[in-house]
Amino acid sequence: MSRLVQTSENMQALGVCLSHALRSRDVVLLTGEMGNGKSELARGIARGLGIKGSVPSPSFTILNQYEEGRMPLYHFDWYRIDSPEELYESGLDEYIGHDGLTLIEWHEKAPELIPIDCLEIQITQLPSEARSVTLHSHGEFRKINLDELCPDQE
Repeated sequence: MSRLVQTSENMQALGVCLSHALRSRDVVLLTGEMGNGKSELARGIARGLGIKGSVPSPSFTILNQYEEGRMPLYHFDWYRIDSPEELYESGLDEYIGHDGLTLIEWHEKAPELIPIDCLEIQITQLPSEARSVTLHSHGEFRKINLDELCPDQE
């Protein structure tokens, strides 16, 4: 089941709502083309966790880490990595699935680092400028129903 999202503000609101179903040690993959709203959804999730400050995309830093919410948030962007070895050599692989919530943009760059049990959020740009957001639970990751969790979000 997919949810249509019209604006950046709606994407952030969906992230806030979704944050209530996420738990420590969850790994969430944000999938979609450049500019589809992955970082906007991540900002909403951060806000929903109680993170107050700036939540920029970690495109240049690879990892932005936040400690002030109801649980730690590790927001990865692997767009600029050349190989998974970069993550291993820097020790960043140790944050994945650790205490706190892990969000990963461009996870396709290092699939061997992704746990079997994870949630994938597919964001697809539609011709109408709206975006389709679809949740896919992998492995034993629990099912999250957006219609039940966020009935009033559009």
